Amino acid sequence: MADDYLVRIGKLIRDARQHRGWTQSQLADALGTSQSAVNRIERGNQNISLEMIARIGEALDSEIVSLGYAGPMHLRVVGGRRLSGAIDVKTSKNACVALLCASLLNKGRTVLRRVARIEEVYRLLEVLNSIGVRTRWINDGVDLELVPPARLDMDAMDADAARRTRSIIMFLGPLLHRMDHFKLPYAGGCDLGTRTIEPHMIALRRFGLDITATEGIYHAQVESGISPDRPIVLTERGDTVTENALLAAARHDGTTVIRNASSNYMVQDLCFFLEALGVRVDGVGTTTLTVHGVPNIDVDVDYSPSEDPVEAMSLLAAAVVTESELTIRRVPIEFMEIELAVLEEMGLDHDRSAEYTADNGRTRLVDLTVRPSKLEAPIDKIHPMPFPGLNIDNVPFFAAIAAVAQGQTLIHDWVYDNRAIYLTDLNRLGGRLQLLDPHRVLVEGPTRWRAAEMMCPPALRPAVVVLLAMMAAEGTSVLRNVYVINRGYEELAERLNSVGAQIEIFRDI
Repeated sequence: MADDYLVRIGKLIRDARQHRGWTQSQLADALGTSQSAVNRIERGNQNISLEMIARIGEALDSEIVSLGYAGPMHLRVVGGRRLSGAIDVKTSKNACVALLCASLLNKGRTVLRRVARIEEVYRLLEVLNSIGVRTRWINDGVDLELVPPARLDMDAMDADAARRTRSIIMFLGPLLHRMDHFKLPYAGGCDLGTRTIEPHMIALRRFGLDITATEGIYHAQVESGISPDRPIVLTERGDTVTENALLAAARHDGTTVIRNASSNYMVQDLCFFLEALGVRVDGVGTTTLTVHGVPNIDVDVDYSPSEDPVEAMSLLAAAVVTESELTIRRVPIEFMEIELAVLEEMGLDHDRSAEYTADNGRTRLVDLTVRPSKLEAPIDKIHPMPFPGLNIDNVPFFAAIAAVAQGQTLIHDWVYDNRAIYLTDLNRLGGRLQLLDPHRVLVEGPTRWRAAEMMCPPALRPAVVVLLAMMAAEGTSVLRNVYVINRGYEELAERLNSVGAQIEIFRDI
């Protein structure tokens, strides 16, 4: 093995170890070797077998080298460049995955327009294909057609694909109307701490669904004839919890009232889609939804999901941290108003076009132009709230924005167990972020960004925040294993390059 490869593998192992938070001694203990041997491996000074590479990857829960197929994708970022021009916001990732799950309600043909071509969508399509749903990209790969079989083959489900997406949990609502028992693998996705399905079950038990969890599998049993006899009160105002309740109610023969429902963007898109299927939903945009179910849905439907406010926030943050003037087109403004109000108080220089309507005919859009601004830290802490509050997924972008503002900003990410921890990866790039506890981080600005080579955080939004900081840092940075970014963004590097970024996609050995 050439010395150059030994050095490159050593760097991969070192980055994976550091991201895991281990010392060389801890890795040595896990491998049954010495700390000095680990040190030599990381410096590229020791021959290393494929077996040892595999053992190290298993110990660190990180794919060090891939054999037999293209390895992990990495990004090489030349930072310090200004962005310019205009960029369009893509359709909502979270709406698209909800609509893919909702297509299981329909016996007819479903066409979804401008579907986000992202890894999360691909994983769900693999699952749907495996159980018999025919899917194909149409209109030059822009739109997606889904045609269900007369009977789903649940025993043939692609379990590996299902485990790689948390969205699989939203199969519960549609499937309980199609069969009296079925199995689903445990939901996967971002590493954002332990999440229970109990809030889902509180709603779905009212439709006769019971679940037993054993050895990585949810065993679902449906008791026929059970229906809600009073309003369903959700114990958390979660997006996927609300969506699952809506999916269960859509084919329930009767009226279902859902209280403490999320009114977030992806829930509204799902409601609009259900209406296209012939299901009446009252109260869209509020916390009380009344669903007039249709027991048999067999229609050919054509629907256009709206744009993604979190991607819009990502692009806005890219302009802010690189001190650029950038126009972001097709911004779903009703889901960005609180964020913009906070940024205005911080001193953001921007303007917006007159409002116009998204292709779904309901969501309000604007074109937003952001200019270089001298920002001051906000007086109040940054914290998420259910819609119409500051979006939970937009909170991480304020870490990068606060890092370029004058003063201290407290960010309180109370929803996830450990997402705030991943934000401290910005310190590797020159940031000054102090972790106060697993949910709170104090950001000191302004920041003199510096280039670095590092592993991608295993959570989608913090990973993009790190990429944005690399774009602001003078010099060349490397972000390794960016699969998590591809889960939620379509061709993000190429699109940022179209407005002036310099990001190269590459793979290792």
